[in-house]
Amino acid sequence: MINNEFYNDLEERWYTANDHPIALLRAENAVRIPWILEKLSPSSTVLDIGCGAGFLANCLAQKGHLVSAIDLSETTLATARRHDTTQSVQYIRANAYSLPFPDAAFDAVSAMDILEHVEEPHLLIAEASRVLKKGGLFFFHTFNRTFWSYLLVIKGVEWFVQNAPKNMHVYSLFIPPSELKNICEKYQLHTVTLTGFTPDLMSRPFWKMLLTRKVPPDFKFRFSKNLQTGYCGYAKKG
Repeated sequence: MINNEFYNDLEERWYTANDHPIALLRAENAVRIPWILEKLSPSSTVLDIGCGAGFLANCLAQKGHLVSAIDLSETTLATARRHDTTQSVQYIRANAYSLPFPDAAFDAVSAMDILEHVEEPHLLIAEASRVLKKGGLFFFHTFNRTFWSYLLVIKGVEWFVQNAPKNMHVYSLFIPPSELKNICEKYQLHTVTLTGFTPDLMSRPFWKMLLTRKVPPDFKFRFSKNLQTGYCGYAKKG
């Protein structure tokens, strides 16, 4: 079974640890957040599902967007609130399968790094569609179900990053792009773009991580044409 319990114990390590895979999540967000920002209209209403410690939600609020964010971990939400410099994000403990918001409440919904952490992603996507306005955007990032994703995302992190929690990712919960597109279509979410997302394997920080088992502060991810490991995308509600 997927292990989501370890998030409860991170607290400030969400923002400081380099000896834990959470540092990879910070590096991912450094690339993904600007990508999301450029696609949002000014002062959009945004819901961040599975917000964690607020990396995305707090940045969106700083840029003037009206943000709500949900997570199941109260300790993680407390960390997110402490790092909200705008003190404007509405952080709520809630289940992604039953969102506490009315229909058509948001201009955009994000599901970054959560679809592979739930047993029934279609229920999350159905709820995301319900709370989106017509023409609203659904952003996502997850992992393809391939040998390469198993090797890099599961075994690679286990081998080369300290303190990797057991079952942080479970291969059977990874989602092929075609499968995710079909689920989105079922709930009136029409995929606009898909792009691969991968560590920069040719960079010095990547090789430094392999040697030290710590994630350097300048570790980088990049977009790619290759969808074999991680991928990002967004869909528009019809």
